[in-house]
Amino acid sequence: MPEQSAGMPRRRTVLASAAVTAAGVPLIGSAGQAAAATGSGGGAATGQAPDRELRKLLGEIDADRIEATVRRLAAFGTRHTLSVQDDPERGIGAARDWILGEMKKYAAVSGGRMTAELQSYIQEPASRIPVATKITNVVATLRGSVTPDRVYVVAGHYDSRVTDVMDATSDAPGADDDASGVALVMELARVMAKRRPAATIVFTAVAGEEQGLYGSRYAATQFKAAGADVQGMFTNDIIGSSRADDGTRDPYTVRLFTEGVPTSETPAQANTRRSVGGENDSATRQLARFVSDVGDNEVTGMNVRVVYRRDRYLRGGDHIPFLEQGYPAARFTEPAEDFAHQHQDVRVEDGKQYGDLPEFCDFDYIARVTRVNGAVLWTLAQAPGTPREARIVTSNLTNDTELKWALGTEPDLAGYEVVWRETTESEWTHVIKVGLTTTHTVDLSKDNVFFGVRAVNRDGKRSPVAFPMPGN
Repeated sequence: MPEQSAGMPRRRTVLASAAVTAAGVPLIGSAGQAAAATGSGGGAATGQAPDRELRKLLGEIDADRIEATVRRLAAFGTRHTLSVQDDPERGIGAARDWILGEMKKYAAVSGGRMTAELQSYIQEPASRIPVATKITNVVATLRGSVTPDRVYVVAGHYDSRVTDVMDATSDAPGADDDASGVALVMELARVMAKRRPAATIVFTAVAGEEQGLYGSRYAATQFKAAGADVQGMFTNDIIGSSRADDGTRDPYTVRLFTEGVPTSETPAQANTRRSVGGENDSATRQLARFVSDVGDNEVTGMNVRVVYRRDRYLRGGDHIPFLEQGYPAARFTEPAEDFAHQHQDVRVEDGKQYGDLPEFCDFDYIARVTRVNGAVLWTLAQAPGTPREARIVTSNLTNDTELKWALGTEPDLAGYEVVWRETTESEWTHVIKVGLTTTHTVDLSKDNVFFGVRAVNRDGKRSPVAFPMPGN
């Protein structure tokens, strides 16, 4: 076991001698020296600027290809989950087969690292499913080359609907909801297929979302049954337009919905959370902070607006089944919606066009949201995994803080950082470099601030933060 690093900061050093960045944020090194911010966007103390490799990857994302994918999906007429599955031109079956064909093309140039397949099951009659129905997800898996058992998932749903959720025959082009999300997933699969991530990335187009999240629920339960180590999942649903229903535009913002109190929380975990005040420190909230740290910068050209709730009022997305299984998961969606172009019959009424048509999409905007996702997924896959077994020692009453965690298994692991913030702050404001160790003591009271731990590899890439629970 590595020895604890020396040079622990004393309480008065941490609070009185901190250097201040241009943004006014104090940054503390392991010996009380100023530590430089690592990038722009997100928390000034924890941001990670894109390196040359990531900049090149993001530069390959093509708005024209995204537009072609959205228009092709809309051209299947309807992609309703209950629509025909054996027509080569129309219906969800035709869309499914086309998506699979494209994913197989990407896999063919991956050097064997990517596979593309269908994931199907029969959904027995249930809410919004009147008869037994085959529901099929299209799944492309890019296997990691270093830690392949660590998994990150990005999804969009390829089914669509009109005003009547049970209308399986009327035209339901579903351009924004959610051909936009599927186009994002497919473009990332195309761009990343030739690359070699350290961890595994799964690109999936799910079905059954409009009928009740059926496809994603099946996918999440399959991951859980296999014991998969899913350390992050993102659904991209309604990310196709920057225009609100009043005509105003916000083309450089994307919302990220993130729950606080975990959906899967047990009564015992709830008691612990209440005792430590961890409502804003779930694994999903740490994932959201990571998104801001790596996805909100001049290369993506986007502002990530993190929203502290699971989803919008009266709505739900494909991240929820993953939350139910205890996986960190969040939803990207456009900044303000135009409801005339969601869940609507295609029609003209009083001179106004209704329906979810491609002409109401902003393809440059979708490309920028794709870059945000690409920056996040690639950095997650190349960085170390989130530290495990993070705990804050509470066996004795003390005015300092002892933290412990399990040593990661990554071969390029360089060390760890302890982060902290005031309890009234939403972002991590201080970073303490502690080296390759599994324990560190800070001369600062655990009663007064929040702490976290993150891993760092030799390339300087940092993991999401692990929030420590009380322990020994």
